[in-house]
Formats: sequence, C-alpha cells, structure tokens
Amino acid sequence: MATPIVLGLDIGGANLKAATHDKRAVSVPFPLWKQPDKLPSALAELVAKFPEVEELAVTMTGELCDCFETKRDGVNAIIAAVRFASGGRRIRVWSTDGVFLTTEEAKRNHLKVAAANWHALATLAGQYVPHGSAVLLDVGSTTTDAIPIMDGFPIPSGRTDPERLSHSELIYTGVRRTPLGAIVRSGFATELFATTHDVYLHLRLIPEDAADLDTADGRPATRVAAFDRLCRMFCGDRETISVAQVDALAERVMDHQLNLIEGALVRARGKIEINLESRGLERTERNPPTVIVAGSGEFLAARVASDDGNCHEVLSLTARLGANVSACAPAYAVAVLATESRS
Repeated sequence: MATPIVLGLDIGGANLKAATHDKRAVSVPFPLWKQPDKLPSALAELVAKFPEVEELAVTMTGELCDCFETKRDGVNAIIAAVRFASGGRRIRVWSTDGVFLTTEEAKRNHLKVAAANWHALATLAGQYVPHGSAVLLDVGSTTTDAIPIMDGFPIPSGRTDPERLSHSELIYTGVRRTPLGAIVRSGFATELFATTHDVYLHLRLIPEDAADLDTADGRPATRVAAFDRLCRMFCGDRETISVAQVDALAERVMDHQLNLIEGALVRARGKIEINLESRGLERTERNPPTVIVAGSGEFLAARVASDDGNCHEVLSLTARLGANVSACAPAYAVAVLATESRS
C-alpha cells in the first residue's frame, strides 16, 4: 500500500508555509494578528494548492499573536482553522515531546504544541548528523533558534518560549521584521521607520522585490526605498543623510546581530560540553560540533559558524534542500517526520 502524501503546515504570525516531503513548498504572507478571522479561508486556499495530499502535519507559532487573549485560545483557534481547511483529512500536530498528537490531544496539551516548529526542524536537522554533536542555527525573519543536538536528537534546556528565551536558545532577532529601534537607540529615532530587512537590502544581502510592500512605510522592498527608510532613523531624508552614514548604520546593525548569534552558538556549544562531561568523556575525546545553518537569514548564521574556530563543519540546509524548501523548513520537517512515522 502506498504511503499517504502528507502536507506539512507551519502556521506563524506573519506567514503561512506549506511543504511536502518531496520538496514542494509554498510560503504566503499572512499577518495573523491583524485578521485572525480570515485564517480558516487562508489555510483552505493554501491546502488547495496541494490537492493530492491525504494528511496534514501541523506546527505553529501564531498562537503568540496578541489577537488571542491566551496561548490556549491561540492554539484552539489555529486547530479549528486547520480542521476547516482539512476537508476531512487526518490532522496530526507536532509536540515538543517529539511525537505527533491528535487535534484533541493538542488542545489538551497546548503548551507542548505552541511554538513547537523549532523542535520539529531540530529533529529533522539531527538526521543529517546522527552521531556526535551539532547545533542548529536557524536565523529567520523575526527570531533566531540555537538548538544543541546530540546523536541526532535535540537536547534543549528549554521547551516553552519563556524557557528558551531564558536559556538563549530563542533570540528575538531576525533579518526582516526586527525594528532598528530595538538595536540602535542613542542618537537614532526609536520609531518604526525601518527594520533589519532594510539593512540587508541596502547591503545587497537580500534580493529586492518591488511587489513586496510589507515594510515599515508600506513602500516597496527595493534598495532605493530601503535607503529612504534608513535615513528616517536619523530623523532625516535622502537630501540630508549621506550614503556613508547609512552604510555605517547598516554595518552597526549587522555587527550587533552577528554578536547576538555568536553568543547563542557559544551557549549551545556549552550545553553540549555539559552533556559530554556527563558521559565521562575526556576533552581529548570530544569532537567539535557540526553547525547546521538554516532560515532566511542563513547568510548570517553561516558567517558566524564559519568564523567560529570550534566547529567541525558548517552544513547548509539551503544547499541540502534548495532555497524554496529551506524557507519553509519547519513545514518540510513535519511533512518528513509524519511520513516517516507511518513507514
């Protein structure tokens, strides 16, 4: 009997992502916090792009959106939306216990499925390094995950977002949605004039997209418009602010993010060292970890890992999966994990 085709769904606060195990992937912008009532129909449209799928595997982060009074409400609303979109297909929801739950089990254990997409991706990433140690360094549009992995399985210090924040396994910095006012303050406007997306457009590290209007001022995601937004950080404009000033600001922001990501990598490596010590291994017996880099900001993760002198090798998920699938990596992860769990 043929294995059912599974569609993985990653339901975030700003994007909806879908992927199958055979590397078909689609990502659509969806500001959930602005229009939670439209989530069922948006998911139905996304699922309809994959008419042959027979089962849905789900992970989420959108339950944190402030349109929901509690995470429980968010999880319940997302599950209800998936049920609407499923057309009667089987639904399984990934949990931080490393297993899939039914929708009713997920609702009863909402904190285990809330923001569990990092765990799904780390579990998939572990398959590339089944022996020894590794660190998943996933830099996304909004956040960065730094997850220690041992013998193919994630060994995080935290499971929930508050726990992960406290252990620096979740860092609120990304290459698109982070406001510059959260990074540079003294001497700059702490208004939402520009985001890190503008920095990396200006530095030519992210391609332009004139059709993308999801920016601080609603103007296109082009270098010219990004320059204007960055000038606003000085309370100026293109007539009063020089290219050299904007260059310096962009480099300062990138250096700040690189330092944050480097610190997260160092702490994840420390967790691995503790794990190895608990096994009684001498330092001479311990090999440095492989660093698995992923996400829309993989270029930052790769730079940090490459500059680090304590890594065995740098493994790129974009190189392994392709840019389109890598951008939807958690959705792909739950699709693969759900397919494997049936075989």
